[in-house]
Amino acid sequence: MTGHLDTATAAATRPALPRPYLVWLAGTRASLLGAAAMYFALGWAASAHGGAMAAVVLTAINLPRTILLLLGGAVGDRFGARRVMIVGDTVTAALVLAVVSFHVGPRSWLLVMVAVVIGTVDAFYLPATGSMPRRLVSKEHLPRALAMRQAGGQISSPLGAVLVASAGLSGAALVDAGTFAVVLVVLLCVRLAFDVERSSREESLLAGAVDGVWLAMKGSVLRSALLLTAAAAGFLLPVMSLLNPLLAREHGWGAGAAGLVAAGQGVGMIVVSLVVTRRGAMSRMGIGASVGLCCAALGIAAVATAPASGVAGAGGIVVGAGSGMFACHIGPLLLTSVPETHLSRMQVLLTLVRSLALVVVNNSLGVFAEVGTATTGAAVCAVAVCSAGIMGLASKPLRGLRRG
Repeated sequence: MTGHLDTATAAATRPALPRPYLVWLAGTRASLLGAAAMYFALGWAASAHGGAMAAVVLTAINLPRTILLLLGGAVGDRFGARRVMIVGDTVTAALVLAVVSFHVGPRSWLLVMVAVVIGTVDAFYLPATGSMPRRLVSKEHLPRALAMRQAGGQISSPLGAVLVASAGLSGAALVDAGTFAVVLVVLLCVRLAFDVERSSREESLLAGAVDGVWLAMKGSVLRSALLLTAAAAGFLLPVMSLLNPLLAREHGWGAGAAGLVAAGQGVGMIVVSLVVTRRGAMSRMGIGASVGLCCAALGIAAVATAPASGVAGAGGIVVGAGSGMFACHIGPLLLTSVPETHLSRMQVLLTLVRSLALVVVNNSLGVFAEVGTATTGAAVCAVAVCSAGIMGLASKPLRGLRRG
């Protein structure tokens, strides 16, 4: 009983997160809503021109983003994340306002042009914004800060889709411009709490990008953490986006059941994120991330073998809880294990690892599910995620790493 009281007292007396971080977080969550609406609107408008054009527009976002990411991380570490974000917000707001002002409608050439600019800006913006929590919050409070950020990001995509359905491309563009203008004002007003060291100006940007990759390869903690991230991205994320609809069809449940499982995952992630925001993360972050993967594996197995949609929904909650626990521990682990001169470049590697794993495993699972069954594909994912969690628990560098 005394232990419970001590825990409750510690949670109640834990200092609030810094006000500059909360202001910045509110602004970025607003911009995330605008960006989600714009991405959805571009895909929806492009689909009116056929599937080939829709694929071209999505590729026009992802291709420049992927090609320029390493350079974007080096630029963020060289010139400062705040400065890069200010430029990115200005360019994005000006672009989407121009789209609305010209009144040319959702023509294919315009959609491709907008997509290319957005993908290019993202290549520089995403590494910068990913490193900002470390520049605004102390290492001690970083797990709570990132957990709050994760909880706020769960509702952006569905709200973005609703916005596009009611306002169309022009309305989504106006909202996107407005949210980026809000972030621009926030960035101009908020001052960084920590004077993070920048990379050397004597080093070329290309050499700086390569140095970020080399740092991750030679560091045992970073290398192990990135491998865990690749496993989570490759075998955990596709469960909801790819296998969940296939499982629902295979069981004859319909779209409502698939939506129930996806909603359960969102609920699980939000609950765990809020708990970590309130009480903090585990002191051994590597163990917390690994246990999260093992928990998610149990949820995947429950979804795959569920006899009814309600049971699958409960399994979705477990998947979300495990995913949330993994994310709330792996993010702070990576940000606190990398030198301050490489914060943006670490975000680049994190993004590339996720993207590469998704591209490879998504296509493999799609073929596997078509040749075999979605249930078997989900079982493979459960085994792979559980194995990754066990390997994380067995990894000496991750197991021995303590917060702070």
